[in-house]
Amino acid sequence: MKPALPPQALARARALAQSGQRRLLGLAGPPGAGKSTVCAALLQALGPLAAAVPMDGFHLAQSLLERLGRAQRKGAPDTFDSAGYVALLRRLRAHASQDIIYAPEFRRAIEEPVAGAIAIAPEATLVITEGNYLLMDAQDAPGTHWHAVRALLDEVWYVQTDEALRTSRLARRHALHGRSPQAARDWMARVDSPNAQRIAATRERADWVLHWD
Repeated sequence: MKPALPPQALARARALAQSGQRRLLGLAGPPGAGKSTVCAALLQALGPLAAAVPMDGFHLAQSLLERLGRAQRKGAPDTFDSAGYVALLRRLRAHASQDIIYAPEFRRAIEEPVAGAIAIAPEATLVITEGNYLLMDAQDAPGTHWHAVRALLDEVWYVQTDEALRTSRLARRHALHGRSPQAARDWMARVDSPNAQRIAATRERADWVLHWD
């Protein structure tokens, strides 16, 4: 059974959704913290008032990462289209028409983003976006656009979980997608751990820390 949302989380999200205008809520945290699970629970609780646009939809394609020499650290700040993500958040925030807004989605089964896979209806008054780098500033990831994200979000929650639980979840995720135990450990040490440390350093910029164990 999935853990229930803390009452405070639901109350905060519901207040945003019922504020009378579109609001954007960010869920930040390191890989394996449970951001996607929190997002899914909020969507279930809020129904048609809420929609989700994960940051992962802005992964660069694998073929491009290989050409750029970045495939062996996929998931690092410069392996995403951060400018495209910022542009979408600005469009969602403006909410100036009754048009449906389409967003990309990352499909783990193929390890690639798929354009136009998410439809954000105009009646969605709360758009939830979850990802690693929502609280970055210009010094954290030079040459990217992550520093522009925070100002576009009405609230950002940092999803905090027990470190041993987080890393075990991450190892299971890698195994589910075909990595051997050793390959998973190597990837976590080379890519996931440095990213997690970088993300943890941004926690103090969050509006609220959601403990999710």
